[in-house]
Amino acid sequence: MRLVGITQRALPPTQFDESRDALDVRWPVFLAACGLAGIPLPNVAKIALKTADCFTPRGIILTGGDDLAAYGGNCPHRDETEAQLLRWALAHEVPVLGVCRGMQVILHAFGSVLSPVSRHVGTRHRVEGEGVSRTVNSYHRWAATDVKEPLFILARHGHVIEAIQHRSAPVIGVMWHPERESAPSPQDVALFRELFLGSS
Repeated sequence: MRLVGITQRALPPTQFDESRDALDVRWPVFLAACGLAGIPLPNVAKIALKTADCFTPRGIILTGGDDLAAYGGNCPHRDETEAQLLRWALAHEVPVLGVCRGMQVILHAFGSVLSPVSRHVGTRHRVEGEGVSRTVNSYHRWAATDVKEPLFILARHGHVIEAIQHRSAPVIGVMWHPERESAPSPQDVALFRELFLGSS
């Protein structure tokens, strides 16, 4: 299996003032179905970048969970880590795939504005676009209705943007969670394999 760096949710401090990073246990299962293994990256920007430099990942996955601090979230250190990882990946031509919050990180980095959306948490809906027509899960409270160059829209649900891509860099974002499906979706597996391995 090929290695990718994967970011983590920042959990609130415990009663003993212990802060933890966490990764959904479904991620390793999904990645294995794609021929990938994830190296969890800490929410400490300098260490995350050094870690990525050490093992030269096939790609970076920006995962879901937590709102951006610009939209009321309480994890600015995660925001900074993921923003720096995105810049590092762009500079080193390393593919990036943003999932839900991860797509929001990409949108925010390129100047797009997020807005609150209703009926997008804990549901399923259709997404439609150029070559895309499928039903996906949905767990987000914030979304974009427009993008800034060099991003372009791959799929929407109504006016809400559900997938994006960079025009020249290997950067893709999706608002659904591939890892939360009961079984890996063939479309998601193909997406990850094409982006990170160059095969479907």
